[in-house]
Order: sequence, then structure tokens, then C-alpha cells
Amino acid sequence: MTETAKRSLRAGLRWTSLRLRLVVVFALVALVAAVSASGIAYWLNREAVLTRTQGTALDDFRRQMQETAAALPERPTKDDLQRAAARMASDSPGYSVLLEDERERGKPIVGYSDLDTFTRAHVPESLQSQVARRQPLTSNNEHEYHLFWQRTSIAGAPYLVAGTRIIGGGPTGYMLKSLDQERQDLNSLAWSLGIATALALIGSALLAQAAATTVLRPVQRLGDAARKLGEGKLDTRLVVSGTDELADLSRTFNKTAGSLEKKVADMSAREEASRRFVADMSHELRTPLTAITAVAEVLEDEADSLDPMIAPAVHLVVSETRRLNDLVENLMEVTRFDAGTARLVLDDVDVADQVTACIDARAWLDAVDLDAERGTMARLDPRRLDVILANLIGNALKHGGSPVGVRVRTEGDELVIEVRDHGPGIPEEVLPHVFDRFYKASASRPRSEGSGLGLSIAMENAHIHGGDITAANSPDGGAVFELRLPRDAEKLTRSDTGDPDPADRDGNGGGAA
Repeated sequence: MTETAKRSLRAGLRWTSLRLRLVVVFALVALVAAVSASGIAYWLNREAVLTRTQGTALDDFRRQMQETAAALPERPTKDDLQRAAARMASDSPGYSVLLEDERERGKPIVGYSDLDTFTRAHVPESLQSQVARRQPLTSNNEHEYHLFWQRTSIAGAPYLVAGTRIIGGGPTGYMLKSLDQERQDLNSLAWSLGIATALALIGSALLAQAAATTVLRPVQRLGDAARKLGEGKLDTRLVVSGTDELADLSRTFNKTAGSLEKKVADMSAREEASRRFVADMSHELRTPLTAITAVAEVLEDEADSLDPMIAPAVHLVVSETRRLNDLVENLMEVTRFDAGTARLVLDDVDVADQVTACIDARAWLDAVDLDAERGTMARLDPRRLDVILANLIGNALKHGGSPVGVRVRTEGDELVIEVRDHGPGIPEEVLPHVFDRFYKASASRPRSEGSGLGLSIAMENAHIHGGDITAANSPDGGAVFELRLPRDAEKLTRSDTGDPDPADRDGNGGGAA
């Protein structure tokens, strides 16, 4: 299974996914519709079946009472009732009969078609009361006695019980009709409707899945294309077909991607031109700067013998020449970082010796308190570490004054170098910008000694090692810069051969910001 398929499967299983919600909604709608239709169908069929069975049985029972029970003698014997009940039951569409009369007041006699199946105990009291009650004669009621019926349950089985009395004198008759066959038919109907409902639910889920796939496949392709676009693949385009809303959305995406690709290409071209200009300018400036620097050094050596009115100008020229030389070197270093040509030249170094060498080379031994244990080894680029330390320590000396504390320690696989000064600290509004290029804390002093690139170059050198630099204010006063580097930057080197770029050896030697 491809990664795209796995991602689609995981997305489809999330409750928040549109696919799952579509399937659930379709299934719920189908379930409600199927259950409603099945319930209505079951209820209508149930009433139809029971009404038909009940009507047939009651009509036949009424006819039998009129033809058989009404023909009995005025005072029938028990045998007469028994024979009449048996005859009525034998001619009936499957029901039992009970006939009841009185030989004398309070002395009833009963005839049964089947004593084991139907007795007076099976007749509900409420039905007996209704059958025995004489109805008043009115314009709407021409008969004293009527046929009454009731559905009941005997031993868990459904039955229809009905009763009536012969008008003008005669026995009272009751019939018992089993509805078990109808119940079985209705149960079969219920099972059929239940299976139909389940099939409808499954079918709706499959249809929902098909509909979701049809609708969401273009959306998924659009999402994949947007993801690729976000990853920088600006040539990503969608194949557009159809004229629906999704096709319009795909066309809009393609237009947007094309416009974005053009703008990014234009910006990249302008950035590349600007970077090339800075690099070319820096290289072109090095030759005349070398000559100017040599002349400035000669003038500096002869400054004491020059006219006192000229000496300050000579010192100013020398200072500004050196500052311009540092600025050009820094610009070249920044250009290499921007162009991605900066490389690590790794070596196993003793960090304590490296920090000491950096301080000693710049005559900072008296101004720096070093806390570093010899024997702390790390595999990194010593020249770039020297650039980082020179900028951090030089910045601390310039803005915080001496003594500057430098502490070296290890934390797991990380090398941590902390540079702390005892100055006024860094203003809170400046902290987020201390590593920005050409940023200076005081806008009123744009011509300070630094170029505004030192800390930025230090950060770039930390990043190329896979590390970072943070700046903060100490609770005891002063600023604290913390450099964190991996003790082994071998995996992070960007050079396959390990040979440094010749131009890279001309990087910043350590000017402070």
C-alpha cells in the first residue's frame, strides 16, 4: 500500500473526515426511510390480514347462529346444544363453538364443540357482559343483542373470541378462532421487512461510499496538489475535466499556482541578482581595499612623524579602511551563506584549547574569565567556531565591558558555550532583533563601529553546524549568549568530499558586531 493510499485510509477513518460523515448520513437517512416504510407496510398488512380473517370468521359465525342456533327448541337440552355446537364448528372456517342456555333460571346448560379447546373460562368477563346486555331500541338500533368480538391471548397464543345472543329468545353462542397462523405469517413478513431494511442500509452505505469517492477524489487530488505546492513544488498542476464546481475550483487552483510560480521565480531572480551584485561588488572591492589597507598601514606607521594637524586624519583613514575591509569580508561571508555554498571543514578539536586560542589571538586574555575543562573534545569546524566566539566575546566586551565570563560545558551530545557580560543588558524591545542583519540597537548612532552583521554571521555558522544561539538577560545583570552545538557535526556536513571551498577560507576572521 502506497503512502498516499495509507494517508487516504487514515483520513477516511477519522470521524471528522467528510467521507465517513457522508456514509453515516446516507446510512441514517436510508435507515430512517427503510424503518418507516417497513413499519407502515407491516402495520397495513397486519391490519389487512387480521381484518380479513376476523371478518370471515365473524360473518360465518353470525350465519351459523342464525341458521343453526336459532333452529333449536325453545328449551333445548344439553345434547341439543352439544350437537348444534359440533355442527357449527364442523361447518366453520376453523373455529370452536360454545352454546349456552338456561333450563331454569340460574341453571345454565352449555354445549361445547371441543371441551379441550374452548370452555367458558376462555371467554373474557368483559365480553360476556357485553353479549348479555340488552341494548335499548332506538331509531339507530333495531336489535336488542349484537355480535361482539375481542382479541385475546391464551397460553401465549393469539385468539379471536366473539359472542352473540339469539334475538327473541334462544341460546347465547361464543366462538374461539386461533390467530396463530396469521401471527406466523406476520412474523415472516416482519423478518422479510427486516432483511429488506438491512439490505437497504448496506446498499445506501455502498452508494454513499461510491458517491463520496466520486466527490472526494477530486478534493483529495486538490489536497495533494496543495500539499506539494506547500512543499515548494510550484510546477504542480491539476488535470481539469468537466464543468462542475470542482472543475472550476481546479482551474482556479491551476491559475493560482501558475501566478505563484511566476512571482516566486521573479523574486528568486531578483534575489539572485542582488546576491550576485553583492558578491561581485565585494570581490571587486577586495583588490583596491588591499592596496588601500597597505597604504593605510604605512601611513599609520609614519603617523608620529607627520604634522599634528594631519595625524588625526591619518588615524581616521586607517580606522575606516579597516572597518570597510571587515564589512567587505562580512558581506562575502553572508553571500556564501545565502548562496548555499558555505561548507563545514570538520576536525576533532579540544574546545578549551580552541576558545583559548580565539581569546589569545585577539589579546583578550586579561578581559575574559574562562571556565573550560581541557579534554572536552568535539568534531566541528574550528574556523567557524572561532568566528562565532570572536563575535560573541567581542560583542560582550564592546557593549558590556570586561570582565566577560566564558563557560564551556557539555549536556549529553551537545556542546554548550555561555558568554556572559556585566553590562546594562539588552533592552527587551531589542532582544528579538539582536541576530538580524544590519540591526543596531540605537538608531541615533548609525555609524557605530560594528557592521551589524557579526551576530548574524555567528548565528549562520551555528546553524550550519546544526546548532543555535540564544540571547537573554541575566537576573544578576548583563547579557547572556548561549551557543549550543552538536559534539559531532559529521552528519550535518554539506560537503561530500570534505574539501573546503577556496573562497570559503577568506571568511570573516572574527570581527565583532
